[in-house]
Amino acid sequence: MDHAPEPAFQADDVDALDAYSRTVMRVAAAVTPHVAAIEMTARRSNGRFRMGAGSAVLFTEDGYLLTNSHVVAGTNRGHAVFADGSRMELELVGADPLSDLAVVHGRRPGVAPAEFGAAESLRVGQLVVAVGNPLGLAGSVTAGVVSGLGRAIPVWSGGNRRVIEDVIQTDAALNPGNSGGALADTHSRIVGINTAVAGAGLGLAIPINATTRRIISALLADGRVKRAYLGLVSTPARLSPSGVIRTGQKEGLRIVEVLAGSPADRAGLLAGDVLLKAGGRPVSNAESLQRLLFADAIGQPLDLAVLREGTEMHLVAVPDEMTTNGP
Repeated sequence: MDHAPEPAFQADDVDALDAYSRTVMRVAAAVTPHVAAIEMTARRSNGRFRMGAGSAVLFTEDGYLLTNSHVVAGTNRGHAVFADGSRMELELVGADPLSDLAVVHGRRPGVAPAEFGAAESLRVGQLVVAVGNPLGLAGSVTAGVVSGLGRAIPVWSGGNRRVIEDVIQTDAALNPGNSGGALADTHSRIVGINTAVAGAGLGLAIPINATTRRIISALLADGRVKRAYLGLVSTPARLSPSGVIRTGQKEGLRIVEVLAGSPADRAGLLAGDVLLKAGGRPVSNAESLQRLLFADAIGQPLDLAVLREGTEMHLVAVPDEMTTNGP
């Protein structure tokens, strides 16, 4: 009996799956050598003991690795083990709880550093690959797509609530131990540092972008990040057609929350306002505002243009210095 030929679309599907698999395998092979399992320790009165474990990404030839601040919290020393089995002792260089990033350092490894990419180029639906050490399983690889961009997650530092903004959301499966690991694009460039498991099928990563690079530079130079503080929580927003005509901008930042007593509060900003410009520069995402709020902005008047109930207004805020126990 003759068999009817299989539909052509099935062959196409197989080809597509093969291409997908080849891409994931290529990225995994390229990225895995740069990602180490790390275990950080601290000494107390009863001796040395394990405090935190996760993953870290080697980003310089002389042994500097990037990980999450919460992985190294309360510790200053540890060790890293790479996929090839090589091991090196680590020392904490600096940590920034408000971005959940930290830098640790060891001897010059026999492993090449990873290449950083640009999270600004990511698009929703784009394939990404996560590499880490979940549940102690070294060199684990998962793949998925960018599910969302511009997300925000709350963090607490010194008893104060902050928000990490511009976080990447992905459906690549993440588990404890993935924190500090790599999120890579299809060119094997690191576009994010995996930071949290928010729920089933949901992972988050700190983006590698201009702001992140400035944070890393500050950690390398000073072991800390000195920031200006406005005290608002925002989300990207598209302006209505009338708003576009009135302001000449298509996007802004809608203010979701203004923290009581903060510089934003003192300046008169209100939840529901749409921030259009800061310091004369258009702002359309969290990073465009955050890049203005480093050390040189502390105590300096910052002009803000906002859209409130259809009317453009100009306010002036004077950012405070953000401290661990700060405003």
